Amino acid sequence: MNYIDIIGLFAGACITVSTIPQILKIWKTKKVKDISLKTFGILTFGIVVWIIYGVLKKDLPIIITNSVSLCLNLVMVYFIIYYEKE
Repeated sequence: MNYIDIIGLFAGACITVSTIPQILKIWKTKKVKDISLKTFGILTFGIVVWIIYGVLKKDLPIIITNSVSLCLNLVMVYFIIYYEKE
């Protein structure tokens, strides 16, 4: 792994972990009133496209960080849909 990959992993990790505080807040409060499902839907779709791009380029930092981001964003989408009913 070279320094460019390390920079890519670090940048991706920063963006990936940015979702965690919001997930934790929703999990604790069970409130999603001010969170847009459309926004997270579009973001999740974009992440899927980034993963495809990373696979096509054989770029592990893009694949790894966006795969983790996809999982976290799917949790957000699930929470928004689930808690919106309440």
